[in-house]
Amino acid sequence: MAVYFGYLASLLLIIALLVNNDLKFRWYNLLGNISFITYGILLTAVPVLITNAILLIINIFYLVKVYSKKENFDLIEFSGDETLVFKFLQFYQKDIHFIFTDFEAKALKGNLNFVVLRDVVIANMFSANLLQNGDAIVLLNYTLLKYRDYKVGKFIFEKEKDFLQSKGVKRLVYKKVTNKKHEQFLKVMGFNWVEENGELLLIKTL
Repeated sequence: MAVYFGYLASLLLIIALLVNNDLKFRWYNLLGNISFITYGILLTAVPVLITNAILLIINIFYLVKVYSKKENFDLIEFSGDETLVFKFLQFYQKDIHFIFTDFEAKALKGNLNFVVLRDVVIANMFSANLLQNGDAIVLLNYTLLKYRDYKVGKFIFEKEKDFLQSKGVKRLVYKKVTNKKHEQFLKVMGFNWVEENGELLLIKTL
């Protein structure tokens, strides 16, 4: 049985080296440490036990530091003509199209557009076409990879709920979601699949 914990620990540490998110890296490392500690206890492998106990404490320390860190979030509207906006979209074009396959920069004009700043750094760009019935058809809700820890989503959909409502938004609607990770994120944020007029939509009611 002990050997399975060894294999599991090795697998978790390999995954930790493959992920491109610091938070995930720490969590996979922590789980790997726990598996190696169990492996060490079962085999009475003291060096393995001691090493991973120390690494476990280090990973817990950094996770506590990450989760207790206070960050400043802010929301700034834009029209869609700004040079900085096009520079941002151009720089992250490949990743944006991987999540929002049909998005085009020219679609920004006339929309509800804003960026979310995280410690004065652009972490997210959002654009939605606001209809008269209060539906905001989301065209873009792109968060930089290193900020995909749900904090930006909670800021937009929870803390800035009043801002969205002040703009006349009653429902946030996705007509097309092809990226599974983004779909998972939206479900965590309270979006649900709803069929309307023969069309399957992801909707969050404010």
